[in-house]
Amino acid sequence: MTGYGRGECAQNGFKITVELSSVNRKQSEISINLPRELEVLEAQVRDEINKCVSRGRLSVRVSMHSAQTNSANKLRVNIALAKNYAKEFGKLSKALKISEPISLDLLIRSPGVLQADKAISDAEDFWPAVNKALQIALAALLKMRSREGAYLAKDMTTRINTIRKAFTQIQKHAPEVQKRYRDQLIQRIKNAGLEIPALDDERLLKEVVYFADRSDISEELTRLESHFQQFDDCLKSPEPVGRTLDFLAQEMNREVNTIGSKANNAVISREVVILKAELEKFREQVQNVE
Repeated sequence: MTGYGRGECAQNGFKITVELSSVNRKQSEISINLPRELEVLEAQVRDEINKCVSRGRLSVRVSMHSAQTNSANKLRVNIALAKNYAKEFGKLSKALKISEPISLDLLIRSPGVLQADKAISDAEDFWPAVNKALQIALAALLKMRSREGAYLAKDMTTRINTIRKAFTQIQKHAPEVQKRYRDQLIQRIKNAGLEIPALDDERLLKEVVYFADRSDISEELTRLESHFQQFDDCLKSPEPVGRTLDFLAQEMNREVNTIGSKANNAVISREVVILKAELEKFREQVQNVE
C-alpha cells in the first residue's frame, strides 16, 4: 500500500526529521537512510517500523540539522573531505565524458562535508527525539494507508459479490449436469441407430454414475463458499490480512479451475469465465493490501 509520512523533533540544538514513503510490494522491504552520526540507531528504527508495517516497500530517510535558533557558529566545512569528493567526482565526470562542472552545491550536499561543531557524544542520546519524529511520521503514513485500504476493501467486496453471483448460478445448474449427460448419451445412441436401453439398464446406469462421479463439483462449491466466509472475516479483522487474502485468492482460483474442467455444461462454463476474470482482478488488488 502506498503512503507518506513526515515527523520532526528538536533536541540539544538539533532538529531530527523523519520521512517515510511506501509503495506496493508483496513482501516487506525496508530501506533506511540515516546520518552517519546516527547509523547505530538503524536496528531500533527498523524494529519500530516492523511493529506497524508488515507489507510493502518502505523508504526511510532520517536527517539531522542544527536548529535555526542555535545555528550561529555551529557549522563547519570539512575541507579535506570536500577536496576528496571533488577529486572523485572529477574522475567520474572524465570516465563518463560529462563536461558539466562540479558545483559547490553538490559538494556541500555530500555526506560529511557540512558538519556541526557541536559533537554528538552518543547517538543513543538522540533516540528519544528520533523515535518521536518516527512515530509522528508513522501515524501520518498509516492514516494515508488506511484511507487507501478502505477503497481497496470496497473494490474487493464488489468483485467478491460478482463472484458470488456467478457461484450461485453454477450452484443452481450443477444438478442438471447429470441429467443432461444421460439425455445426451441416449440421443447419441439413438442417432447411431442402436437399440435404446431402458432407463434402468445396468450399462446405462454405470456410464451415468461414472460421469456423475467424474463431473461432481459439490466439494469445490463447498470450499468456495467457505472461502467467501473467510473473506468476510478478513474484512472485520483489525490485523494485517494481505497474505491471508492472497492465499484465499489462490485457493479460489484453484477451485474455479477444477469446476471448469469438470462441469460439462454451457451455462457453468460461461459463469466460470466470469469467475476467472473477476478473480484475476481480485488477486491484483490483494497485492496492494497490508
